[in-house]
Order: sequence, then C-alpha cells, then structure tokens
Amino acid sequence: MSPPLSLVLSVRRQPPEMIKPVVENTPRELKHLSDIDDQEGLRFQVPIILFYNNNPSMKGKDPVSVIREALGRALVHYYPLAGRLREGPSRKLMVDCNGEGILFIEAEADVTLERLGDSIYPPCGCFDEFLYNVPGSEGILNCPLLLFQVNRLRCGGFIFAMRLNHTMCDALGLSQFLQAVAEIARRKLAPSVQPVWHRELFNARDPPHITCTHREFEEVGHNVAVTESTNMTHKSFFFGPPEFQALRNHLPPHLKQSTTRFELLTACLWKCRTTALGLKPNDTVRVSCLINVRGRTQNIHVPLGYYGNAFVYPASTSLVGHLCDNHLGYAVELVKEAKAQMSEEYVKSVSDLMVIKGRPLYTTIGNFIVSDNTHTGFDEVDFGWGKPVYGGPAGATSVISFYNKCNKKGMEGIVVPICLPLTAMERFQEELKIMTQF
Repeated sequence: MSPPLSLVLSVRRQPPEMIKPVVENTPRELKHLSDIDDQEGLRFQVPIILFYNNNPSMKGKDPVSVIREALGRALVHYYPLAGRLREGPSRKLMVDCNGEGILFIEAEADVTLERLGDSIYPPCGCFDEFLYNVPGSEGILNCPLLLFQVNRLRCGGFIFAMRLNHTMCDALGLSQFLQAVAEIARRKLAPSVQPVWHRELFNARDPPHITCTHREFEEVGHNVAVTESTNMTHKSFFFGPPEFQALRNHLPPHLKQSTTRFELLTACLWKCRTTALGLKPNDTVRVSCLINVRGRTQNIHVPLGYYGNAFVYPASTSLVGHLCDNHLGYAVELVKEAKAQMSEEYVKSVSDLMVIKGRPLYTTIGNFIVSDNTHTGFDEVDFGWGKPVYGGPAGATSVISFYNKCNKKGMEGIVVPICLPLTAMERFQEELKIMTQF
C-alpha cells in the first residue's frame, strides 16, 4: 500500500474528562484477573482506531455527545472497566472496582476522510493527534483502564480512537464492549450480550505443573534481534485474492487445498521477514500464532459474554537456513504445527507456567508473533453512522503484526502492518514482491 500522506493537520482538543458509570451504586469490590490476563506480555496499552464516514441520516446528531453518553451507560454493565488495577502478592493483578471512570477527550480535526486516504490504514501516522496521551495515564497500575478520543471531521465523519490496558480484555472482549456501547448509542436499553467475568477459568491448577513445551516462553541466548531502538520503519501491505493465489501457487500439491489463508500469509511473512533480517543460517527463529480459546476445546467452556483474555500463542521454531532456503510449504507446515499444539491441556499448562515462572514475557529474540483480527468485529461497530471504513489496531511492533480486514479499491482483503529496520524493510519488500508475483 502507498505510504501514509505527509499531512499537516490541526486537532483541537477539549480538556480530558472522566466518564463514570451513570449509576453510582455499581458494586465496589476487588476482582482478580486470571493467570492468562496478568502475564507480562499483556501489561501494555493497545491502540485501536475506527474511521467513520458522514451519514446524512444522522444530521443534527453529534458523535461526541452520543458516544460519551453511551459509554457512561455501558459502564454500568462493564463496571470493572471503570476501576483501577492493583498488584497483590506474587505480582497478581486485581481490579479495584471503585467507579473512578475512564478518560474521554472531545476533539475537532481540520481534515476529511478523503484527504487522509490510505493513511487510515495501519500504521496510522497521525494516531498521536487522534488520541492524545494524557500525562500519567499510560501506566498499568492505578491508572484509567481506557482512554477515548472522538474526533469530529470537516466532512461530517469522525474518528474514534482509543487505548486499552490489555490485561483487562483481548480483542474479542474489547470488541464486545464496543458493540455494547454501539447498541446503547443506537438507543437500545441494554447490551444484547451481557458481560461475564469468570476469570477463574484461566487460573493455574493447584498445584500448578507445566505439562507442555512452550517455545513462545523459552529463554534463548542472544541472537540477532530486532529492537525498537534500531532505525525502525513501518509499512502496511495489502493481500487480496490475486496475492493469495500467487502465494498458493508456491505450495506443493498436497498443501494447496488444505492450507488456510492465515497459514499461507503467516508462512509468507515469516519467511520474507527472516530473509530480510539477514540472520545467520544457524540462528533459531520462531513464529507464534495467537489462537483464541473460545469454542476451540469442548472441555474449556468459555461462556458467551466473557471479555477477558482467552488466547494462547504456541510457537514453532526453525533454523534460519532451513526456513530461508526451503520452499514456502516448509514454513506452512511449521505454522500448522504451531496451531496444532492448541488443546485444553496446553491452555492449562500456560496458566501454570505463569505462576511457576513468575509471569514471564514471551520470547522476543528471533520471534515473530501474528494476531488475526479479521474476525474480531471491530469493522462492525456501528454507533448509528454505519460501519467504519476501517476498524482495528493502529499499527505493529517489531515483534507483533496484526491481520486486519480491509476493502481497497472495491477488493476485500487483509492489510498487515510490518515494523522492521529500514534496510530490512527494503529487502522485505523485494522478497514479498517475488512471492506475490504470478
């Protein structure tokens, strides 16, 4: 995709305000997060952005006022999100449901959606304008769990930007909350899906015991790593039917029909990225596939309405030389292998590992983590103005890329943001071009 435009725009913001549940007597209690929720790898703020066109049928309605009111009403049902995180013994996280509220900013941007063009897709170069980082709000403990900024646009559309403390929700959980806000904004009295806490579903066993191999948490020696301190550049890449067909043409016959788009795309990106980084042939690299637990195993019944983190990210490993020198089918088989590790026992073993090893961070050295957000529903959130033109994560990190739905020039596909050092990005683009040509 073309790079984001070099825009000069002005965003006028009102002072941040705190939105509290409209009902004052929501339960005051301490709620423990699960052992999946409070792992080190989720102790960060995740940025999400949604872009909306003008809707003439909503003339006279103000998106800022509508969403502000709907948030206060939705928080009655999702009152833990209006609380603050505390840390107990052994770094165990819990939410103090004190009703202090979430941060909200009203803003006006002197730009139109048409002018923004492809820059609405990740990486959104203007994100810091569309979501102001309120000083002191970015912490994990004792800070608001959500930050919103609704930006009115000159064209009559608006931008809904937000940041979430990831320990509280995964993408599906956050989307569920946003759908609740959207339903209330459309004048429904209550969310159609009631929230469910039940974080004990993903707590460690007593006593905890690790029964599976977890390559995503392995301690590895120093390797050639990508770090944010390097000269990093961000670009996004669009994959539509022609690109997927070109990639499928690289597969051996026994994999052409059985390989999903996720497996195909992940294998391609992992292979191209590894080649671009110029790692040593005997270095070990891994790919971690984020897998949602909901509906995956019969014995872990995740109830409808559960909005906590319900995923694991099993990994496969390869020597760099094997990954780069073999055909694409080799990488596809390894992605399939990573996905196949998912089971009830695997999930329980992850929870136990968190307690036994002190909630470690996932391996960052030589690791590429992928998260498929095409089924999360961010692109379905309708506050009354219709569905967003784009809805999803605002970018990528040096380790994690997100797959997002995208309609480009009338073609449905997937847009993937990639973050790499500048020289590696140039090589990555060359490798990707070779892979996606007929």
